[in-house]
Amino acid sequence: MLSKKTKYGLKALTYIAKKQCEEPVSISEIAKEEQISQKYLESILLSLKKGGILSSKKGKSGGYYLLKLPEDISMSKIIRILEGPIAMLPCVSLNFYEKCDDCPDEKACSVHKLMIQVRDSTLKILENTTLSDYVN
Repeated sequence: MLSKKTKYGLKALTYIAKKQCEEPVSISEIAKEEQISQKYLESILLSLKKGGILSSKKGKSGGYYLLKLPEDISMSKIIRILEGPIAMLPCVSLNFYEKCDDCPDEKACSVHKLMIQVRDSTLKILENTTLSDYVN
């Protein structure tokens, strides 16, 4: 299940991508249009800035803007920044692997096998979908 943070982050990024103009988009405008708490949105946009998706401009005409074209921003990157691992279990995570304490043999574990299939199917969708797919 997606957290509100990720859901709001996706909404904000889509809004910014749709507005792609010369001026950065203000937090207050995004918050108002997408009905997101401005304070909560600030923290989300900072995470996306640290993750290399957004940058910002300070001042009167300041706000946030995309660092790349929407077609170059994959959903998998956004999800990993805001949500963390895409895999449902740490033992099948590609980027955040951890052995499960309660599993003596991953190769024989039926849950492990199932979750690898789920991870692979999810990744295929998220890596082949970009922000531009939701801008129109």
